[in-house]
Amino acid sequence: MKFYTTIPVGLKPYYEFELNAFREAYGKGSYLAAWKHLERAHILGQRYPFAHSHVHWQMLVFGFRIKNAKEVLGQLPRLFFGGVKSFVGRIPVGNPGGANVPALKSFPIEKELQEIFEKAGV
Repeated sequence: MKFYTTIPVGLKPYYEFELNAFREAYGKGSYLAAWKHLERAHILGQRYPFAHSHVHWQMLVFGFRIKNAKEVLGQLPRLFFGGVKSFVGRIPVGNPGGANVPALKSFPIEKELQEIFEKAGV
């Protein structure tokens, strides 16, 4: 069994781009766009415990800021268990991470993100 720790150097810029795009969209009040960037960051970082947990933290804070109780309550178990599952390599691939989808369900990865994984060599 392979244990995952930190996000690979080749993938990190893409992950950070999505987080920065989230902050920018949120700052402009574009909440749907902001959320989409968080979902993309989640997919890019979900195999790596620290990156995965960080996105769930951002999703939790976002839920509080927009006063979405379902998101807040849905993020709590994801925040606590997501990083552990990443560490042992047991994640639902392509899951966007929000409380609006089942936590353990895999989803197809959009073509653009697949290409990012290929460029990053992961």
